[in-house]
Amino acid sequence: MFEKLKGTWVLILVAAIFMLGACSNSNEEDANDGEHTEQTADTGHSHMEMSGTGEVPEGLEVEENPTYEVGSKVMIETDHMEGMKGAEATVSGAYHTTVYSISYTPTNGGEKVENHKWVIHEELMDPGEAPLAPGTEVKTDAAHMEGMEDAAVTIDTAEETTVYMVDFTTPDGEEVKYHKWVTEDELSPAE
Repeated sequence: MFEKLKGTWVLILVAAIFMLGACSNSNEEDANDGEHTEQTADTGHSHMEMSGTGEVPEGLEVEENPTYEVGSKVMIETDHMEGMKGAEATVSGAYHTTVYSISYTPTNGGEKVENHKWVIHEELMDPGEAPLAPGTEVKTDAAHMEGMEDAAVTIDTAEETTVYMVDFTTPDGEEVKYHKWVTEDELSPAE
């Protein structure tokens, strides 16, 4: 009888270890599903938060006459992250600002990120007047990606334009809300 129970406990223990291993791998995959893993346009962009809160930085001006009004349907024409290009989206915000592509080393010790698109002027710490010139070094309080908040960044490009927050669904069915930011030339009207 004791041998039968011992065998049962061994099977239960093996099954539990197997399940924990499977859960561990699944959790790692799930964690990456909601994060930016694209490596084409913006190099080194793992761990990007696709969804946001909808809150915008203090001082950000609402665009009075945007090409794409809040609530309108658009097509995303950029590939900042996997599952984004070609997705139909709904505009959830339109703002007038200076938008920057930046390079920085994450504060959590990750690899240097080159040409991250986009951070807006209002997400920089004490930036002074817009636009900042390419090569300018400044800190950001944006948290679009793991290790970005409080990072020292270098401005790669600057452009005064309308930026949009968008809601969309990825090809694998994940709903993304308040994604920040896409520029006007990265959108087209939905047909």
